[in-house]
Amino acid sequence: MQAIATTLSGRRGDSVLFAGIGFALKGGEALVVTGPNGAGKSTLLRVLAGLLRPESGRFSLLDDQGAELPVFDHAHYLGHRNAMKRELRVAENLGFWKQMQATEGGGGLDIDAAIDAVGLTGVAHLPFGYLSAGQQRRIALARLLVTPRPLWLLDEPTAALDRASDELFADLVRGHLAGGGIAIAATHQPLGLEGVTSLELSGAREPLSDLTFRDDGVWA
Repeated sequence: MQAIATTLSGRRGDSVLFAGIGFALKGGEALVVTGPNGAGKSTLLRVLAGLLRPESGRFSLLDDQGAELPVFDHAHYLGHRNAMKRELRVAENLGFWKQMQATEGGGGLDIDAAIDAVGLTGVAHLPFGYLSAGQQRRIALARLLVTPRPLWLLDEPTAALDRASDELFADLVRGHLAGGGIAIAATHQPLGLEGVTSLELSGAREPLSDLTFRDDGVWA
C-alpha cells in the first residue's frame, strides 16, 4: 500500500493556500500536517479525501501490486465534525457507518468492541447528544474501527480530548500502522506518535491573479 501526492496545490476563494506539496507514504507510515490557522491543513485533507479538487497535482492510493485504488472506498475521513446524529443512540450511529462503509471482505470490530476500544463501555444505548464533547469525539474515533480501511485522514483528531484520551488515540493509530495502514493527520497539537513524517504549511497565500494557467491545466 502506498499513498503518493505529487505537486499538489489547493485554493480557497481567490487564493492558493499551498502549492508544490509532495510526499510518499507506505503501509505502516504516518504524516502529520502542521501550520497556522488558515494555512490550508483542512483543505489539503479534503483534497486527499476527494472532497475537493486540487488546483493542480495528483494524489494516488496504490495497492501492493501498484494498481490505483479509489480513495473514496479505501479511506476514512474524520473532519472537525463527528458525523453522528445527536438524536440516534451511539450504537445506531456506529451501525449506520458499519453498514454504509462495509467492504466485500467484511471485518472490523463489532460495535460493542469498538466502543470498548475507545474506553466508553456501556454507552451504546445512549443518544449521541447526551455525551460530553470528549466522549463524542471518542465515538467518532470508534467509527474508524468498525470497518477496516487502509488510509485514515484525520483533521484535528484530538480536538476536545483530555490527556488520557490523547494517549488512547495514539494507541489506536499505532495499532492501525502496525497492521499496515497509513495515517495522515492535520493538527495544532502533539499527537504522541513517534517516527512520523512532518509537513508544515506556511500559510503564505498567493493570489490566483499572480499565477499563469498552462495548457496542461496546471497553475504555475
